[in-house]
Amino acid sequence: MCLFVIVAVACVTISRGNLSAETSIRCATTTSLQNSGLLDHILPLFTKKTGIRVDAIAVGTGAAIEIGKRGDADFVFVHARELELKAVQEGYFINRMEFMYNDFIVVGPPNDPAKIKGIKKASEGFDKISKSGSVFISRGDNSGTHVKELSIWKDSGINPKGQPWYLESGQGMSKTLRLASEKSAYTLTDRSTWLADKDKPELTLLLEGDTTLINYYSVMAVNPQKNPSAKYKEAMEFINWVTSKEGTDAIREFKDKAGNQLFYIIEKH
Repeated sequence: MCLFVIVAVACVTISRGNLSAETSIRCATTTSLQNSGLLDHILPLFTKKTGIRVDAIAVGTGAAIEIGKRGDADFVFVHARELELKAVQEGYFINRMEFMYNDFIVVGPPNDPAKIKGIKKASEGFDKISKSGSVFISRGDNSGTHVKELSIWKDSGINPKGQPWYLESGQGMSKTLRLASEKSAYTLTDRSTWLADKDKPELTLLLEGDTTLINYYSVMAVNPQKNPSAKYKEAMEFINWVTSKEGTDAIREFKDKAGNQLFYIIEKH
């Protein structure tokens, strides 16, 4: 009996020792990677291989980069090239790897009052939406989707800010789609959130295929010289894994319930 108690206490001690030794790192990332289910697919695979747990903070890309700049994350996984390159140039991040993509699409009410269905150029579609006075819902949150949307308005020569038909949700992609559905409005969305959304809004895909709508995703580590508390080594373990054959194969294999591939890997030639 005494021996049993000693063994049991030893087992508990060893178990607690393992838990306390567990390493966790923080990732600031975009809502599209969470809403699509990709993070739930790949993070457990990484933890199983390395023993490192990744705690994800899902916000818009602009907010994710700011979290990383403050040192409240160890790496970021985002999709706004211009914002990323600026933050790297400022020295907040290092080892940026742009390695996967999908695309943005424009969705709207099935009756398509602005008549954009079939148009191939995104700026032309935005021009027709503005001229028709149809409601457009913007994320308005400096996310990667919002940054792309503003670049399309700029290409179309239109400043939508303050227009009565232009509304800002200040929300993530899924909630913005809900609002667009409620108001029979147009909006720009990443395709992965659109396909993976469990509660499909009453909207339809109307514009796609413009090369300017390609949506690139990157990972980059917080620079330990700027934020010495950053877990750089562990962050690089994730970056090296997710861009390796094992990591990219896991991303290729990730599909929605209808079997659609949601993210593609940038092939190196």
